[in-house]
Amino acid sequence: MKTKLCSHLQALDEIKPADKNYCEECVKTNSTWVHLRVCQTCGKVHCCDDSPNQHASKHYRATEHPVISSGEPGERWLWCFPDEQFAAY
Repeated sequence: MKTKLCSHLQALDEIKPADKNYCEECVKTNSTWVHLRVCQTCGKVHCCDDSPNQHASKHYRATEHPVISSGEPGERWLWCFPDEQFAAY
């Protein structure tokens, strides 16, 4: 049985790809990252929660932009922060 997608995931018309292969905020602070995530509202590329600075989650809390995608090559998934819903695409 398929799970119904939340309204945030349903609202996406297209998936914004990563236009950078680095975390914008980590570069500013000379820090490191583990994996990259792409905000599907504004397209900014940030690091994941396994990274020391967790910039993708911080971006969500600051902006309330609800959905991120993986910015990693070969990974095709989305995560909705407010609804805590994962979706492959």
